[in-house]
Parts: sequence; structure tokens; C-alpha cells
Amino acid sequence: MVGFLIVIGVFALSLLFGGLFTVRQQTSAIIERFGKFKKISPAGLNFKIPFIDRIVGRLSLRVQQLDVRVETKTKDNVFVFVVVSVQYHVLSNKVVDAFYRLQNPQEQITAFVFDTVRARVPNTNLDELFQMKDDIANAVKVELDQVMDDFGYGILKALVTDIDPDAKVKVSMNEINAAQRLRVAAVEQAEADKIRVVKAAEAEAESKALQGQGIANQRKAIIGGLRESVEDFSSSINGATPQDVMNLVMMTQYFDTIKDIGNASKTNTILIPHSPAGMTDLSEQIRNSMITAHEATKDTSKTT
Repeated sequence: MVGFLIVIGVFALSLLFGGLFTVRQQTSAIIERFGKFKKISPAGLNFKIPFIDRIVGRLSLRVQQLDVRVETKTKDNVFVFVVVSVQYHVLSNKVVDAFYRLQNPQEQITAFVFDTVRARVPNTNLDELFQMKDDIANAVKVELDQVMDDFGYGILKALVTDIDPDAKVKVSMNEINAAQRLRVAAVEQAEADKIRVVKAAEAEAESKALQGQGIANQRKAIIGGLRESVEDFSSSINGATPQDVMNLVMMTQYFDTIKDIGNASKTNTILIPHSPAGMTDLSEQIRNSMITAHEATKDTSKTT
């Protein structure tokens, strides 16, 4: 009798513990009875009838991500790989639909991503594609929202995470970009050279103007000084004529010039035989030239 009771107790305990089970957080368990859906067991400790009820599946309610790599062609006939990341989750109020209506939700999502991307990218040039990636991602999300909700799945976000053209195309794009930057740099360099040339010309013109003004002022000062010297010399020495004074001044300048040439360490000046006495003839030649030029100017004015 005692043995029979022990067997009954063991059997009862096995039935009790065989009916208890736990479900993890953010997970739902699907319970069937004789092959027919019975209930959804939430997270925590749950009970099922042993040998009658059974757990046929568990669905995670966490957000999952599926990366889909799509090969397609742009409007300008460039083949690219577009990577779309779809973040989705099972709707807590549609767990039964999510478990029974779709055999493979990842394949369903992948098919709709391929369809949407290949419908939009061929209408866009490669350069515009990088700017329109958000539009493509939004189109994928809208398309999936309309379809996957009926199957118990919610689409949280769709992201275009990568646009990868062929390696040769990327090299060509980099070369085009480099050429454009070099062209801009050349234009800027030419403008800078132009500014430098213009500024240098302006500086040279201003320098020559100032130099001419300085020479004019210098000549005025020399003439004034010579005039004062002639007047002082004539008043101090009786019988001295202005011609004598000019000869003396030119003689002084002559010796100053010879002295400056001699002090120069490097010079290519060649001195021909001459005598200081020739300064009188040189003075007369200069004076006659000035008189001739003055008379020629007067004749030209009369003719006009």
C-alpha cells in the first residue's frame, strides 16, 4: 500500500512540474492543444496541461534588425550596391498573426526592400543617389508598414546605411573631383598672380613718378644753388663773370665724378685720354646746344 502511494505521488509531482514552465522577458510562448492554437503565455511562470498542451514556439518581442544588400543600376547606367537596414518588431497584440501567417518574415521583408529599391534607384543619377538616400529609406518604410502590419510586424525604422558603386566608378569620381579642385586652384592662383602683377605695376609707376618728382626737385635745388653761387662769387671777386663761375663749378663736379669712379670697388667704366682744360669747350658745347634748341622751339611756334 505504501509503495502504491509513493508511485501515485511521484506521478502527481511529475504531472505538476511537467505543466509548469517559464517564459523570458520580452518573449511570448505559443501554446497549442491537440494541434490547435490555445493561448499565448506571457513572460514569467505559466502552466499548461501535461501531455495535452505543448509549446510550439516562442516569439521575441524585441526590436530586430535585418540588413538587406541590393544590387541595382542607376539612371546613368552605374551598378551600385545599396544596403538597407530595416528595424522591425513583433506587435504584442498580433503575436498569433506573426507566428502563424508568415513562414519566414525576413524573406518577406527582403523581397519588399528589393522591390522598392529597384523601383526608385533606376530613376536617379549616381550623384543624386547619395543625396536621396533618406527618400529611399522613407519609401521602404512606407511600403513595409502597409504590408507587414497585417502580418503582425511593426516597422520601426528603415535606413540606407551604405551606397557602394563599383571600384572603378569610385576611382573615376575621385579623379573628377580632384580635377575640379585643381581647376579651381589654378583659377585662384591666376587671380593671385594678376593681383601681384597689377600691384607691382602700380608700385613701379608710383615709384617712377616719385623718382621723377625727386629729380625735378633736385634740379631745381641745383639751379637755385648755382644761381646763389654765381651771385656770391661775382659780388665777392671783381672782374669775375658768370661764365668763369660756371667753369669752376663744372671743374669741381668733374673732379668729384673722377673721385667717385675711383672709390668704386667694381666698375666697368673706361676713361679715354682727356684733360681738365677741355671742360671749357664742353661748357661751350652745352651752352650752344641749349641756345640752338631754344631757337628751334621759337621757329616751330612761329610756323604753327
